[in-house]
Amino acid sequence: MTAPERLQPVGIVGLGLIGGSLALDFKARGHPVLGVARRSQVCEAALARQMVDQASLDLRLLKAAAVIFICTPLQVIEPTVRELVPWLAEATVVTDVGSVKAPIVQQATPLWPNFVGGHPMAGTAEQGLEAAQAGLFQGRAYVLTPTADTPATVIETVASLARSLGSRVYQCTPEAHDQAVAWISHLPVIVSASLLAACEAEPEARVHDLARQLASSGFRDTSRVGGGNPELGLLMARYNREALLQSLHTYRQQLDQLTAWIQDSDWPALEQSLRLMQQVRPTYLDD
Repeated sequence: MTAPERLQPVGIVGLGLIGGSLALDFKARGHPVLGVARRSQVCEAALARQMVDQASLDLRLLKAAAVIFICTPLQVIEPTVRELVPWLAEATVVTDVGSVKAPIVQQATPLWPNFVGGHPMAGTAEQGLEAAQAGLFQGRAYVLTPTADTPATVIETVASLARSLGSRVYQCTPEAHDQAVAWISHLPVIVSASLLAACEAEPEARVHDLARQLASSGFRDTSRVGGGNPELGLLMARYNREALLQSLHTYRQQLDQLTAWIQDSDWPALEQSLRLMQQVRPTYLDD
């Protein structure tokens, strides 16, 4: 039997959207689930929704967990691992769900050899425990970022749990992960935010108000991630700064090229580019 098939206790630190959704799914699959949150109200709500078997503000609750998922903001992951270490059994597996991996893996691995970085590529526009939902990870990518020193049993334990959620598991280096998500996750947040900022810069009040009234599905789609949680966008930029800057520079070059074609009325070049992008887009989508 694999570790997940034995239904080992799962610990979750941070009962927000991701942590709460993990709790719901693991509980539904029969795992005992232990949750730790910063506020007693969150613990009470998690118990009321029956997404955890026990909940506490104290990390010592997780002494009984075989696998622990750290679902806190990026800046809290390393301190959480540090605080957990005195209470961990030798074989306990620790992972995280942060959207940036290289700095987290560099900080956490020396603290606990059974740590492996993880990133479930799932979420919604909503945040907090109230937004947690069953099946959030079904059909979604779940990336693991082991190092050369990560024990194979640790990788397989987390991979098996991720697969049990219906996720598609990928493995890569932390650095490759950060470069890839800079393109398809972090850059879109900044670009989307800049779109909103540009619209807000319209100097004529009548035009500005009309634009707001006429905004429909196209604007809703392209502005969604830029109008999301500001803390998440800031942490992406802080922790994945170099990769994000590289993608922003390349994006600026592409935008300058499009601007030049329009300015020069080079419609054939613009049409060729748009047709090519029409062909390329499906290669980035799950369906």
